[in-house]
Amino acid sequence: MSVKNFLKSPVFFKQVAIALGIIVVVIFVLLHWLDFFTNHGEEIPVPDLRKTTVEKAQEKLDELDLEAVVLDTVDFNPSFPPYTITEQDPLPRVNVKHNRKVYVKVNAGGYGTVKLPDLIQKSYRQAVPMLKTAGFEEGEKIYKPYMAKDVVLEMQVNGKTVKPGSKVLKASKIDLVLGDGKESFTDTDSTDVDTTGRE
Repeated sequence: MSVKNFLKSPVFFKQVAIALGIIVVVIFVLLHWLDFFTNHGEEIPVPDLRKTTVEKAQEKLDELDLEAVVLDTVDFNPSFPPYTITEQDPLPRVNVKHNRKVYVKVNAGGYGTVKLPDLIQKSYRQAVPMLKTAGFEEGEKIYKPYMAKDVVLEMQVNGKTVKPGSKVLKASKIDLVLGDGKESFTDTDSTDVDTTGRE
């Protein structure tokens, strides 16, 4: 039988139909296997882990077949309890699949220490921005006699004088001792009087 006649014969069409049927069945089985293997359609909303400890967060995630991974400990944020999660990725309520890792950042246990800037002989207007840039808060203004008004003479923390460069807890309130501008130069020698009457 020639090739031309074979291509027109019922046997050829029967073979083609069988081959197509096998291909369809293989594709059908493969797609169902992939759906099962990848948990297609079985997504989990990520819980909100913020303000919880890593231990409690992992307990929540274990129930959902998810895993917590700590990326970093960030500077202390007073809006969050110490040693609790401040950030997470994926965000809360984002749908993910089983065994997904949830990356978190943890709040520090408290403020760290920062070097106190040198504010001595700076004006009050200069001193306050420098304090805030360094991470401190402005405390009370305490005035004492001095010729220049609003010039920083001392820095105090909780009533104790501290020197520039001292390490102080970040966010501490720094009291500034300022000149009141009421003292003037006096020449004490000019007050001496010659009581002997000699010229």
